[in-house]
Amino acid sequence: MAFNLNRQWRIPLAALLLAGCCAFIALHADSPRRVVVGSLLGLAAFGLLVRDSKTLSPAPALILTDPPPTSGDSTRIAALEARLEHAPVALFSIRAASVESCNAHARRLYARARDSLEQALTLNASRRALIDYETEAGRERALIASADLKVWGNAERIVAVMPVESELEAETLKAWQQLVRVLTHEIMNSLTPVASLSQTAAEMLEERASELPAGLAGELGGAMRAVSRRAANLADFVTGFRSLSAIGPAHPQAIDIKAWFDDMARLVEPEWSERGGQVRFIVETGALTLMADRTQLEQALINLLRNAANATQHTAHPEVTIAARLSRTGRLLIEVTDNGPGIPEAIAAQIFTPFFTTHPGGQGIGLALTRQLVHANGGTVRHIRNLSGGACFLLTF
Repeated sequence: MAFNLNRQWRIPLAALLLAGCCAFIALHADSPRRVVVGSLLGLAAFGLLVRDSKTLSPAPALILTDPPPTSGDSTRIAALEARLEHAPVALFSIRAASVESCNAHARRLYARARDSLEQALTLNASRRALIDYETEAGRERALIASADLKVWGNAERIVAVMPVESELEAETLKAWQQLVRVLTHEIMNSLTPVASLSQTAAEMLEERASELPAGLAGELGGAMRAVSRRAANLADFVTGFRSLSAIGPAHPQAIDIKAWFDDMARLVEPEWSERGGQVRFIVETGALTLMADRTQLEQALINLLRNAANATQHTAHPEVTIAARLSRTGRLLIEVTDNGPGIPEAIAAQIFTPFFTTHPGGQGIGLALTRQLVHANGGTVRHIRNLSGGACFLLTF
């Protein structure tokens, strides 16, 4: 509350003057002239009292829609808005089933999955929950936390959205790598002496076959050779799994996508042509450049092309298309699509799991290795539903 000190003395003086005018009129009621003069002076005093008494009214409450009353308040509000704008989580405001982005992180997320995210947020009223939503890079998961409050008398819900799909995938990959590392170490420790001893026993039997009863040497030798062969095959099998835990660090370099696709086309086109098929590399945008380890990404792309080749082996005219483009949010998308039978919905969630395979004789490490290679270069790989049939994998960077 603030008072104007230059006017503060006028209020009691005006009241005193008004009282004096009333007394003057009462004393000279028999003189019309004096009554008129006293009345005019009383009105002037009353007007002065009313005007100056307004300075005693307290300042109105601060309304958020009004400009800040002082420069200090303006600075604090600007600082608060800056913190909110650059908060590390996406913040949304939900009022009457209407979703509004509250900061930059939320606007970027909203641009990637507007309809699906809006539906997930409005239908879920839990304080804390895990939600699913569709983006241009496939299905994502996010943890949400919300709070109900009133702003200017209107009920509102503030929701913080924290995407966790990439983090969950990264932790899953670490867990698989650790498991594979332990298993291969223990299996190889036990398998190596078995393979060595079985081979030695087979050689000893051949040397002393004449000392054994007829037929027994042949049976024992065949058994030892079978054990040795199976042990060697199993050792090769386990060695293949080591690749899941032996990926080296990425060495990023600037990759010109068009030039890279041209080199890849020269590498894989002959194989597809021999099968009567076609492989197409398309760059839908202008010059695209990616900072990544070219060797690792080439291996990931070759794995996907091998997967497409296996999927289309019974297709009359097999085709696979590798297309690169920019998303609305500026991300690089590489889409690998074939015209095979596609991946059944029942197993789609398991295809990146190490050792899972539907191909006879397959080891189930191709897609798992592909995901690790892409993650090592800061990207993600998803299987997305292809409306035209066939399988479709989307790499996002």
